[in-house]
Amino acid sequence: MSEPLLDVTGLAKHYPVREGLILAKQVGTVRAVDGVSFSVKRGETLALVGESGCGKSTTARLVLRLIEPSAGTIRFEGADVTRITGAAQRAMRRRMQIVFQDPYASLNPRLTVADTIAEPMAVHGIGDAASRRKRVEELLSLVGLRSFHAQRYPHEFSGGQRQRIGIARALSVQPDLVVCDEPVSALDVSIQAQVVNLLKDLQRRFGLAYLFIAHDLAVVKHVADRVAVMYLGQIVEIGNKADLFANPRHPYTRALLAAIPHPDPQRRGQVKPLGGDVPSPMNPPPGCRFHTRCPFAQDRCRSEAPALRPMADGHEAACHFAETLPPAGLDFAGGLSEAAARRLALYARARAA
Repeated sequence: MSEPLLDVTGLAKHYPVREGLILAKQVGTVRAVDGVSFSVKRGETLALVGESGCGKSTTARLVLRLIEPSAGTIRFEGADVTRITGAAQRAMRRRMQIVFQDPYASLNPRLTVADTIAEPMAVHGIGDAASRRKRVEELLSLVGLRSFHAQRYPHEFSGGQRQRIGIARALSVQPDLVVCDEPVSALDVSIQAQVVNLLKDLQRRFGLAYLFIAHDLAVVKHVADRVAVMYLGQIVEIGNKADLFANPRHPYTRALLAAIPHPDPQRRGQVKPLGGDVPSPMNPPPGCRFHTRCPFAQDRCRSEAPALRPMADGHEAACHFAETLPPAGLDFAGGLSEAAARRLALYARARAA
């Protein structure tokens, strides 16, 4: 098999917590990201999902080395990104770009659209002024804007248009990997669909790989090839999108899927909403970090941390009882998936016995 474009192993980011002004001492550690591993293939979209504060955006910035990791390795085409510096690091960053969450804060209000899109090309020494102007016009056309927009400023655009400008800026240096940090969460629903479709079209055209950060699984269902679910700084489940949506193996994944709004009244209220609050990453609970909110938690969950391990259906889950949990429920079409139906029958027989 071909080597993945991006391979992340044991990635961690710990922030020290200090108190005192003069003789400050460390009183704790915030484990924002704590041992995350995943890979992304060429042309693939891996969605990283979870509640706010679980470490998704921190993971994205670690991958790009916008912040330095506390531990772990990040390999891009086999090269360890955490060990390169200087010109090699700049060359690597040309191939790894980001689309930020907030289209209002991510654009410099003092630069025109043309200058905004051309700036990465100038930084990396791509072409001359004339070729960069031509490239700007091509990119504006690609993202659905007109050439006369090039001389306007960010305040003259809507949120959706600004996000298109951000996408054009990311594509200006012809990257292989684009990190999309919740690129549609600040947009209206109708505009979200336009931006998602634009990202998919650009991926097909240029063979881009996406690391797509999101908390809205309804959006993820339309854009991702694989899904990694994060909770309190760790990945608790990862696998093919269709399998994970149809037959989630981790209780937290089930809770996220249950929160997706659905128009069919027969499908509402089948799973109770997840209760409780996310524990502090400064003091995560022992054992499984989800056990304080898990309806299936047992004594083992409170003392032994589960490893992320492969399941029979091909994806991985960090749950001691992933194989024996009750069936998850409904698939995309609105009926029980075959896998869930088989597990329901087994569960019913086990209870009867």
